[in-house]
Amino acid sequence: MLNLAFGEAGLPVHPALRERLAGAAGENGYGPVAGLPALREAAAGYWHRRGLPTDPDLVVCGPGSKSLLYGLLLAIGGDVVLPMPSWVSYAAQAELAGVRPLPVPAPPGEGGAPDPGLVASAVRRARARGRDVRSLLVTLPDNPTGTLAETDTVKKIVDIARELDLMIISDEIYRDLVHDPAAGFVSPADLAPERTVVTTGLSKSLALGGWRIGVTRLPSAGLRARLLAVASELWSSPAAPVQHAAAYAYTEPAEIGERIARSRRLHGIVARAAHARFTRAGVTVAAPRGGFYLYPDFTGLDFATSGELAARLLDRYGVGVLPGHAFGDDPAGLRVRVATSLLYGETAERRLAALDAADPLALPWIAASLDHLDAALRRLDADHRREGPASAGTAA
Repeated sequence: MLNLAFGEAGLPVHPALRERLAGAAGENGYGPVAGLPALREAAAGYWHRRGLPTDPDLVVCGPGSKSLLYGLLLAIGGDVVLPMPSWVSYAAQAELAGVRPLPVPAPPGEGGAPDPGLVASAVRRARARGRDVRSLLVTLPDNPTGTLAETDTVKKIVDIARELDLMIISDEIYRDLVHDPAAGFVSPADLAPERTVVTTGLSKSLALGGWRIGVTRLPSAGLRARLLAVASELWSSPAAPVQHAAAYAYTEPAEIGERIARSRRLHGIVARAAHARFTRAGVTVAAPRGGFYLYPDFTGLDFATSGELAARLLDRYGVGVLPGHAFGDDPAGLRVRVATSLLYGETAERRLAALDAADPLALPWIAASLDHLDAALRRLDADHRREGPASAGTAA
């Protein structure tokens, strides 16, 4: 079975991080709710090197950026504007927090940000009906689409947030995995630091999903106090040994920077190779720009929902994907999320070989996985193409 469903980075832990985790294993006391000073200072330095001067006192650490995002929804309060589609946990967390998501479609060909041309009217209509909309969330780069919102889109989102007095939550967990770093990256915090919260972590860039560590950059002491009140009751403090390893990672020594660069390269090569298979099969899919995701559109096949399509891909063709409706998309839209990061191998040895290979696509196990995808897409089209003018369209 070809597992394209799970969004895990799929690479081994760097030895230097294992050493620091083990070296701090004896630290078993409760730590500061905001996180260890060393980690907060290191995270502040990380943002400073990206053009965002940051006060360590306005950094809060948590057991993964996912926990921080939930804490922020509670601390900010009110309903939240979400791009549609968007990561599965945003809407679920909003519901758990007792607020409601306000989904707004992303601009055509982009993902991770709601369409600026639709946000203002959606918020005004919601407020006219008595809803208390206080925040807007973006994901840069995006999960599920693997795309990156254009600079102009981010600028317009910032202008609208100022006009409507919305807090911006910018989930930048994939920032260091933008495939072409030279292409540039604009965070809302670059343009509106007074109303932007940035979250990130090491789950994707350094494949530490199981270690559960994240950091957030806050715009004010008031929001920090509210978030710490939530954090004190939900997680107390992240695990101390993990914080020590994360502090080392966020100082970005050469060995860590080199590992991230190699990971970025591998993710980009394999995601682009999968993209080529979809486009060759006549499936519409935007080119990936960050992370390890694709969001193909199978319009023209004879399925009623994305759930039916995903089930058939798994049961008949041995390809596991997630249906678009899991990300808030229209169930009738035949879109699925594809994650390519588990194609690197099932053992640490194979994953390291993929990381080190001059041409990862020539490795037998990666080539076999892409061949499996090729064959599955051909069979799917032959078995389920609708008769008539409808088609999957041309590739983006």
